[in-house]
Amino acid sequence: MSDAPNFDADQWREELESHRAEKDDFFGDHPQSPIPPEEREGFEGLEYFAPDPDYRVTAIVETHDEPDPVEMDVSAGAPQRYLRVATLRFELGGEDHELAAYTRDQQEGLFVPFRDKTTGQQTYQGGRYMEFETEGDLQDGSEITVDFNLAYSPFCAYSETFACPLAPEENWLETEVRAGERDD
Repeated sequence: MSDAPNFDADQWREELESHRAEKDDFFGDHPQSPIPPEEREGFEGLEYFAPDPDYRVTAIVETHDEPDPVEMDVSAGAPQRYLRVATLRFELGGEDHELAAYTRDQQEGLFVPFRDKTTGQQTYQGGRYMEFETEGDLQDGSEITVDFNLAYSPFCAYSETFACPLAPEENWLETEVRAGERDD
């Protein structure tokens, strides 16, 4: 469970459920939804793993002063270039893990595509994403909350009209992450 001193599990669960409801509304009604228009009327909401605070962990940030460029394969089309700006180190299920965090075109925040042992079985075959807003510049040794309950499938999971970056091999976790969006 989250080890944050002021963590309120009930409030967290309520906020997560609210976030999921808003996303379902967007997918079902919004003109920019990735759900094809002819399928929106029958859309009943996305599938999610049950909220689990054990998948909300604290990661230690290792920043990269000179970010490495990374070419990510895409579900359709040419690879896209990202910059590996940080490594997030954390413990999940009693084991140590790490994920690379990227930016693109000097955008704010961190983009973390990943695969795990649920990929292609209970979750989208191309992997899932997480995004993190950062306040100011990240520093080595900073802590960031990584909540896998917010992991989501890219738009290309719902429509072939979207081209989405695929998680690079360095972000393939050797564990199951039974949190976030699922694809049953």
